[in-house]
Amino acid sequence: MKLVFAGTPEVALPSLDALIASRHEVVAVVTRPDAPAGRGRKLVASPVAQRAEEAGIEVLRPVKPSEPEFLARLAEIAPDCCPVVAYGALLPKSALEVPANGWVNLHFSLLPAWRGAAPVQHAVLAGDEVTGASTFQIERGLDSGPVYGTVTEEVRPADTSGDLLGRLSLSGARLLVATMDGIEDGSLEARPQPLDGITLAPKINVEDARIDWSAPALRVDRVVRGCAPAPGAWTEFRGERLKVASVRPVVGRAELAPGEVAVQKNTVRVGTGSYEVELGDVQPQGKKRMAAGDWARGARVEAGERLG
Repeated sequence: MKLVFAGTPEVALPSLDALIASRHEVVAVVTRPDAPAGRGRKLVASPVAQRAEEAGIEVLRPVKPSEPEFLARLAEIAPDCCPVVAYGALLPKSALEVPANGWVNLHFSLLPAWRGAAPVQHAVLAGDEVTGASTFQIERGLDSGPVYGTVTEEVRPADTSGDLLGRLSLSGARLLVATMDGIEDGSLEARPQPLDGITLAPKINVEDARIDWSAPALRVDRVVRGCAPAPGAWTEFRGERLKVASVRPVVGRAELAPGEVAVQKNTVRVGTGSYEVELGDVQPQGKKRMAAGDWARGARVEAGERLG
């Protein structure tokens, strides 16, 4: 099939690479406009745009996919199908009607679970033991279209959202190519999502990533892993923000009050609503990431001081 691929961030690259290497032809990509980045705030092309340009593929960067110029070019290309991975903009009905086989989205959950912008983060936050990826036909509703196929992935005990998304981006890329193959040869038919089991996964904001030390240690661990690498779990110490990159629950030990800090040599423990956690790496405000023991020595943390 002749494809126009829509995607923006790095997580979309395995799918773009897999489609370029497939029997199908990626004739163009649609991506978000260049955005300011770095200290100089210079405009930088998205990872998908950069990869497409390296491969000699046409890049379309509409501010909104409802722009007449974009729609006219899409109609001129006349793609058979438009696979989508983390594009980042809502597609209007006028764009959805252009490709003969519609727009097919790779979503990183087992639909209808975790519809929305942050499915992997919510799977980790909820303590799901298994998640996955789904390919589905895009319609006007939020991730509600009929599903072509799925792939499952175990959520490992120490997984961050970044770890899990990295694996899903690879297995999902294979699923997306298989979906394109099945649409082309007619062996695959999209089936409606079940009406039960629907959960929502809205974007995780900075306040969602604030650690509540009165919560059980298991919850604290999930918040830290679920918010890594972005937006990053955080707490406060002496009125300043302290990012927490990792914790390790210390099962059975509960000598400290919630948020209370205890420092022993290179070990920094914090009380929670259940048992304690040991801090891994932290990042004080305005400083680089460092081991918790180094932070505690530099800050001269005193007995009885608290986080939060």
